[in-house]
Amino acid sequence: MKKFELKNKNGMRMTVTNLGCAIMTLTVPSKGGEKDVVLGLDTPEDYTKKHPFFGVAVGRFANRIGDGKFSLGGKEYQLEKNDGGAHHLHGGSDGFDKKEWNVDSSATDKIVFSLQSPDGDSGYPGDLTAKISYTLTDANVLRIDYEATTETETICNLTNHSYFNLFGHDTKDVFAHEMQIFSDKITEVDGGLIPTGGFVDIAGGPFDFTSPKLIGKDIKAAGDVNKTGGYDHNYVLRGEGKAASVYAPATGIRMTVSSDSPGMQFYTGNFIDGTVSGKGVTYPQFSGFCLETQLFPDGINKPSFPSCVVKKGTAQKFYTEFKFEW
Repeated sequence: MKKFELKNKNGMRMTVTNLGCAIMTLTVPSKGGEKDVVLGLDTPEDYTKKHPFFGVAVGRFANRIGDGKFSLGGKEYQLEKNDGGAHHLHGGSDGFDKKEWNVDSSATDKIVFSLQSPDGDSGYPGDLTAKISYTLTDANVLRIDYEATTETETICNLTNHSYFNLFGHDTKDVFAHEMQIFSDKITEVDGGLIPTGGFVDIAGGPFDFTSPKLIGKDIKAAGDVNKTGGYDHNYVLRGEGKAASVYAPATGIRMTVSSDSPGMQFYTGNFIDGTVSGKGVTYPQFSGFCLETQLFPDGINKPSFPSCVVKKGTAQKFYTEFKFEW
Protein backbone atom coordinates (compact mmCIF):
# COMPACT_ATOMS: atom_id res chain seq x y z
CA MET A 1 0.00 0.00 0.00
CA LYS A 2 1.28 3.43 -0.97
CA LYS A 3 0.24 7.05 -0.56
CA PHE A 4 0.54 9.71 -3.27
CA GLU A 5 0.09 13.49 -3.31
CA LEU A 6 -1.37 15.63 -6.07
CA LYS A 7 -1.34 19.42 -6.02
CA ASN A 8 -1.95 22.47 -8.18
CA LYS A 9 -0.55 25.99 -8.38
CA ASN A 10 -3.43 27.50 -6.37
CA GLY A 11 -2.84 25.65 -3.11
CA MET A 12 -5.13 22.68 -3.58
CA ARG A 13 -3.66 19.34 -2.44
CA MET A 14 -4.94 15.81 -2.21
CA THR A 15 -3.55 12.51 -0.98
CA VAL A 16 -4.67 9.15 -2.31
CA THR A 17 -3.75 5.54 -1.69
CA ASN A 18 -3.83 2.57 -4.05
CA LEU A 19 -5.80 0.63 -1.41
CA GLY A 20 -9.27 1.05 -2.87
CA CYS A 21 -8.14 4.18 -4.76
CA ALA A 22 -9.15 6.02 -1.58
CA ILE A 23 -9.04 9.82 -1.52
CA MET A 24 -7.59 10.38 1.95
CA THR A 25 -7.40 14.18 2.06
CA LEU A 26 -8.52 17.04 -0.19
CA THR A 27 -7.29 20.42 1.01
CA VAL A 28 -8.88 23.60 -0.36
CA PRO A 29 -8.01 27.25 0.45
CA SER A 30 -10.87 29.20 2.04
CA LYS A 31 -11.63 32.49 3.73
CA GLY A 32 -11.15 30.72 7.06
CA GLY A 33 -7.84 29.13 6.13
CA GLU A 34 -7.15 25.78 4.48
CA LYS A 35 -9.84 23.13 4.89
CA ASP A 36 -9.60 19.40 4.36
CA VAL A 37 -13.03 18.79 2.85
CA VAL A 38 -13.24 14.97 2.82
CA LEU A 39 -13.77 12.52 5.66
CA GLY A 40 -10.93 10.03 5.88
CA LEU A 41 -8.54 7.83 7.82
CA ASP A 42 -4.94 8.36 8.92
CA THR A 43 -2.91 5.81 6.97
CA PRO A 44 -3.34 3.58 3.89
CA GLU A 45 -3.33 0.57 6.21
CA ASP A 46 -6.38 1.95 8.04
CA TYR A 47 -8.44 1.46 4.87
CA THR A 48 -8.15 -2.32 5.30
CA LYS A 49 -10.32 -2.01 8.41
CA LYS A 50 -14.10 -1.65 8.46
CA HIS A 51 -15.22 1.86 7.60
CA PRO A 52 -18.20 3.42 5.75
CA PHE A 53 -16.47 3.48 2.31
CA PHE A 54 -14.56 6.70 3.03
CA GLY A 55 -13.25 8.07 -0.27
CA VAL A 56 -12.93 4.72 -2.02
CA ALA A 57 -13.65 3.44 -5.51
CA VAL A 58 -16.74 1.26 -5.37
CA GLY A 59 -17.26 -1.76 -7.67
CA ARG A 60 -17.70 -4.10 -9.39
CA PHE A 61 -21.25 -2.76 -8.99
CA ALA A 62 -21.83 0.37 -6.91
CA ASN A 63 -25.06 0.74 -4.93
CA ARG A 64 -27.56 -2.11 -4.49
CA ILE A 65 -28.65 -5.20 -6.39
CA GLY A 66 -31.99 -6.51 -5.14
CA ASP A 67 -31.76 -9.90 -3.41
CA GLY A 68 -28.21 -10.09 -4.76
CA LYS A 69 -29.53 -11.76 -7.91
CA PHE A 70 -29.35 -11.03 -11.61
CA SER A 71 -29.41 -12.88 -14.91
CA LEU A 72 -26.95 -12.43 -17.77
CA GLY A 73 -26.65 -14.44 -20.95
CA GLY A 74 -29.41 -16.77 -19.82
CA LYS A 75 -27.69 -17.66 -16.54
CA GLU A 76 -28.67 -16.53 -13.05
CA TYR A 77 -26.05 -15.35 -10.59
CA GLN A 78 -26.33 -15.09 -6.82
CA LEU A 79 -24.09 -12.52 -5.15
CA GLU A 80 -23.33 -12.00 -1.49
CA LYS A 81 -26.13 -10.39 0.51
CA ASN A 82 -23.97 -7.99 2.48
CA ASP A 83 -26.64 -5.31 2.91
CA GLY A 84 -28.44 -6.44 6.04
CA GLY A 85 -28.60 -9.99 4.70
CA ALA A 86 -31.16 -8.90 2.13
CA HIS A 87 -29.36 -7.30 -0.82
CA HIS A 88 -25.95 -6.90 -2.46
CA LEU A 89 -24.19 -3.59 -1.78
CA HIS A 90 -21.12 -1.93 -3.35
CA GLY A 91 -19.60 -5.10 -4.81
CA GLY A 92 -19.74 -7.13 -1.61
CA SER A 93 -17.46 -7.50 1.40
CA ASP A 94 -14.42 -8.03 -0.85
CA GLY A 95 -15.26 -5.38 -3.45
CA PHE A 96 -12.97 -3.03 -5.32
CA ASP A 97 -12.67 -0.81 -2.23
CA LYS A 98 -10.74 -3.64 -0.51
CA LYS A 99 -8.28 -4.26 -3.37
CA GLU A 100 -4.75 -2.98 -3.87
CA TRP A 101 -4.86 -1.33 -7.28
CA ASN A 102 -1.90 -1.16 -9.65
CA VAL A 103 -0.36 2.26 -10.19
CA ASP A 104 0.00 2.66 -13.95
CA SER A 105 1.43 6.18 -13.76
CA SER A 106 1.76 9.00 -11.26
CA ALA A 107 2.68 12.68 -11.43
CA THR A 108 2.01 15.76 -9.33
CA ASP A 109 -1.24 16.44 -11.20
CA LYS A 110 -2.48 12.97 -12.23
CA ILE A 111 -2.47 9.36 -11.11
CA VAL A 112 -3.83 6.33 -12.97
CA PHE A 113 -4.87 3.12 -11.20
CA SER A 114 -5.87 -0.21 -12.75
CA LEU A 115 -7.30 -3.47 -11.44
CA GLN A 116 -7.75 -6.92 -12.95
CA SER A 117 -10.93 -8.54 -11.64
CA PRO A 118 -11.10 -12.21 -12.75
CA ASP A 119 -14.14 -14.26 -13.68
CA GLY A 120 -15.91 -15.24 -10.45
CA ASP A 121 -14.49 -12.36 -8.40
CA SER A 122 -17.05 -11.75 -5.61
CA GLY A 123 -19.44 -13.93 -7.61
CA TYR A 124 -19.51 -11.77 -10.73
CA PRO A 125 -19.19 -13.40 -14.14
CA GLY A 126 -16.54 -12.45 -16.67
CA ASP A 127 -13.11 -10.93 -16.41
CA LEU A 128 -12.98 -7.14 -16.02
CA THR A 129 -10.21 -4.59 -16.32
CA ALA A 130 -10.99 -1.38 -14.45
CA LYS A 131 -9.07 1.88 -14.77
CA ILE A 132 -9.58 4.97 -12.64
CA SER A 133 -7.63 8.20 -12.96
CA TYR A 134 -7.57 11.27 -10.71
CA THR A 135 -6.48 14.58 -12.24
CA LEU A 136 -6.10 17.79 -10.22
CA THR A 137 -5.98 20.77 -12.59
CA ASP A 138 -4.86 24.37 -12.20
CA ALA A 139 -8.51 25.30 -12.84
CA ASN A 140 -9.21 23.77 -9.40
CA VAL A 141 -10.99 20.76 -10.85
CA LEU A 142 -10.67 17.22 -9.53
CA ARG A 143 -11.56 15.02 -12.49
CA ILE A 144 -12.22 11.30 -12.11
CA ASP A 145 -12.24 9.10 -15.22
CA TYR A 146 -13.66 5.58 -15.08
CA GLU A 147 -13.12 2.86 -17.69
CA ALA A 148 -14.12 -0.80 -17.72
CA THR A 149 -13.32 -3.38 -20.40
CA THR A 150 -13.86 -7.12 -20.65
CA GLU A 151 -13.28 -10.16 -22.84
CA THR A 152 -16.46 -11.79 -21.52
CA GLU A 153 -19.84 -10.11 -21.01
CA THR A 154 -20.32 -8.82 -17.48
CA ILE A 155 -21.82 -5.94 -15.51
CA CYS A 156 -20.14 -2.91 -13.99
CA ASN A 157 -21.03 0.31 -12.19
CA LEU A 158 -18.07 2.30 -10.84
CA THR A 159 -18.17 5.37 -8.64
CA ASN A 160 -16.23 7.21 -5.94
CA HIS A 161 -17.61 7.24 -2.40
CA SER A 162 -16.02 10.40 -0.99
CA TYR A 163 -17.83 12.08 1.89
CA PHE A 164 -17.58 15.85 1.61
CA ASN A 165 -17.93 18.56 4.21
CA LEU A 166 -17.04 21.98 2.81
CA PHE A 167 -16.90 23.46 6.32
CA GLY A 168 -14.04 21.05 7.02
CA HIS A 169 -13.97 17.30 7.64
CA ASP A 170 -14.00 17.91 11.41
CA THR A 171 -17.39 19.68 11.34
CA LYS A 172 -20.14 17.75 13.12
CA ASP A 173 -22.80 17.78 10.37
CA VAL A 174 -23.61 18.89 6.82
CA PHE A 175 -26.94 20.60 7.47
CA ALA A 176 -25.80 24.18 6.73
CA HIS A 177 -24.61 23.45 3.17
CA GLU A 178 -26.65 25.09 0.42
CA MET A 179 -27.35 22.31 -2.09
CA GLN A 180 -28.69 22.41 -5.64
CA ILE A 181 -29.19 19.22 -7.68
CA PHE A 182 -29.89 19.44 -11.41
CA SER A 183 -32.59 16.79 -11.48
CA ASP A 184 -36.37 16.68 -11.57
CA LYS A 185 -36.95 13.12 -10.36
CA ILE A 186 -35.54 10.24 -8.35
CA THR A 187 -35.79 6.51 -8.87
CA GLU A 188 -38.62 5.22 -6.71
CA VAL A 189 -37.46 2.67 -4.12
CA ASP A 190 -39.02 0.20 -1.73
CA GLY A 191 -38.29 -0.12 2.00
CA GLY A 192 -34.96 -1.81 1.26
CA LEU A 193 -33.87 1.05 -1.02
CA ILE A 194 -34.27 -1.17 -4.10
CA PRO A 195 -35.74 0.61 -7.14
CA THR A 196 -39.24 -0.40 -8.18
CA GLY A 197 -38.53 0.58 -11.78
CA GLY A 198 -40.64 3.72 -11.47
CA PHE A 199 -39.76 7.37 -10.91
CA VAL A 200 -40.92 10.06 -8.51
CA ASP A 201 -41.28 13.70 -9.51
CA ILE A 202 -39.67 15.69 -6.72
CA ALA A 203 -41.18 19.16 -7.27
CA GLY A 204 -42.26 20.73 -3.99
CA GLY A 205 -41.29 17.78 -1.80
CA PRO A 206 -38.38 17.04 0.55
CA PHE A 207 -36.24 15.66 -2.31
CA ASP A 208 -36.58 18.86 -4.35
CA PHE A 209 -33.21 20.62 -4.74
CA THR A 210 -33.98 22.23 -8.09
CA SER A 211 -33.37 25.55 -6.33
CA PRO A 212 -30.65 25.89 -3.68
CA LYS A 213 -31.73 24.98 -0.16
CA LEU A 214 -30.06 23.86 3.05
CA ILE A 215 -29.39 20.13 3.28
CA GLY A 216 -30.82 20.17 6.79
CA LYS A 217 -34.11 21.82 5.84
CA ASP A 218 -36.03 18.68 4.85
CA ILE A 219 -33.62 15.93 5.86
CA LYS A 220 -35.92 14.48 8.51
CA ALA A 221 -38.87 14.34 6.13
CA ALA A 222 -36.69 12.67 3.49
CA GLY A 223 -35.40 10.15 6.01
CA ASP A 224 -38.89 9.30 7.16
CA VAL A 225 -39.83 8.16 3.65
CA ASN A 226 -37.62 5.06 3.81
CA LYS A 227 -36.64 5.08 7.50
CA THR A 228 -32.97 5.80 6.70
CA GLY A 229 -32.67 8.97 8.77
CA GLY A 230 -31.70 11.17 5.84
CA TYR A 231 -31.07 11.26 2.12
CA ASP A 232 -29.97 8.05 0.36
CA HIS A 233 -31.55 8.34 -3.07
CA ASN A 234 -30.62 8.16 -6.75
CA TYR A 235 -31.31 11.38 -8.64
CA VAL A 236 -31.98 11.09 -12.37
CA LEU A 237 -29.72 13.67 -14.01
CA ARG A 238 -30.95 15.79 -16.92
CA GLY A 239 -28.03 14.88 -19.17
CA GLU A 240 -24.30 15.46 -19.45
CA GLY A 241 -23.17 18.57 -17.63
CA LYS A 242 -23.92 19.99 -14.21
CA ALA A 243 -25.15 17.48 -11.65
CA ALA A 244 -24.96 19.50 -8.43
CA SER A 245 -23.67 22.67 -6.79
CA VAL A 246 -22.90 22.93 -3.08
CA TYR A 247 -21.88 26.01 -1.07
CA ALA A 248 -20.61 26.43 2.48
CA PRO A 249 -21.19 30.07 3.54
CA ALA A 250 -18.77 30.06 6.50
CA THR A 251 -15.78 28.99 4.39
CA GLY A 252 -16.85 30.46 1.05
CA ILE A 253 -16.12 27.13 -0.66
CA ARG A 254 -18.35 26.13 -3.56
CA MET A 255 -18.17 22.70 -5.21
CA THR A 256 -19.79 22.14 -8.60
CA VAL A 257 -20.21 18.56 -9.79
CA SER A 258 -20.44 17.68 -13.50
CA SER A 259 -20.69 14.27 -15.14
CA ASP A 260 -21.92 12.23 -18.08
CA SER A 261 -23.37 9.56 -15.78
CA PRO A 262 -27.17 9.18 -15.89
CA GLY A 263 -27.64 9.12 -12.12
CA MET A 264 -26.22 10.44 -8.85
CA GLN A 265 -26.75 8.99 -5.38
CA PHE A 266 -27.13 11.76 -2.81
CA TYR A 267 -26.30 10.32 0.60
CA THR A 268 -25.96 12.18 3.90
CA GLY A 269 -23.99 9.70 5.99
CA ASN A 270 -27.06 8.31 7.69
CA PHE A 271 -25.29 5.08 8.67
CA ILE A 272 -22.11 6.65 10.05
CA ASP A 273 -22.44 5.66 13.68
CA GLY A 274 -19.74 7.49 15.60
CA THR A 275 -17.42 4.48 15.89
CA VAL A 276 -14.89 5.41 13.19
CA SER A 277 -12.12 7.95 13.76
CA GLY A 278 -9.59 9.51 11.45
CA LYS A 279 -7.46 12.61 11.05
CA GLY A 280 -7.95 13.57 14.70
CA VAL A 281 -11.74 13.30 14.95
CA THR A 282 -14.48 10.73 15.48
CA TYR A 283 -17.09 10.97 12.74
CA PRO A 284 -20.76 11.20 13.84
CA GLN A 285 -23.90 10.59 11.81
CA PHE A 286 -24.45 13.21 9.07
CA SER A 287 -20.84 14.45 9.21
CA GLY A 288 -20.36 14.10 5.44
CA PHE A 289 -22.40 13.91 2.25
CA CYS A 290 -21.76 11.87 -0.91
CA LEU A 291 -22.59 12.75 -4.49
CA GLU A 292 -21.95 9.43 -6.22
CA THR A 293 -22.37 9.79 -9.98
CA GLN A 294 -23.21 6.38 -11.39
CA LEU A 295 -25.61 4.12 -13.24
CA PHE A 296 -28.93 3.41 -11.54
CA PRO A 297 -29.18 1.02 -8.56
CA ASP A 298 -30.29 -2.52 -9.47
CA GLY A 299 -30.01 -1.52 -13.11
CA ILE A 300 -29.30 -5.06 -14.29
CA ASN A 301 -32.77 -6.09 -13.07
CA LYS A 302 -34.63 -3.12 -14.54
CA PRO A 303 -34.73 -3.27 -18.37
CA SER A 304 -35.95 0.34 -18.59
CA PHE A 305 -32.86 1.65 -16.77
CA PRO A 306 -29.58 2.57 -18.55
CA SER A 307 -27.59 -0.56 -19.34
CA CYS A 308 -24.80 -1.62 -17.00
CA VAL A 309 -23.68 -4.50 -19.24
CA VAL A 310 -20.09 -4.38 -20.51
CA LYS A 311 -19.40 -6.33 -23.70
CA LYS A 312 -16.19 -7.39 -25.39
CA GLY A 313 -14.79 -4.66 -27.60
CA THR A 314 -16.86 -1.83 -26.08
CA ALA A 315 -15.42 0.05 -23.13
CA GLN A 316 -17.70 1.49 -20.47
CA LYS A 317 -16.50 5.04 -19.80
CA PHE A 318 -17.76 7.80 -17.52
CA TYR A 319 -16.24 10.92 -15.95
CA THR A 320 -16.99 13.18 -13.01
CA GLU A 321 -15.56 16.62 -12.29
CA PHE A 322 -15.56 18.40 -8.93
CA LYS A 323 -14.78 22.09 -9.47
CA PHE A 324 -13.86 24.14 -6.41
CA GLU A 325 -14.16 27.89 -5.95
CA TRP A 326 -13.42 29.94 -2.87
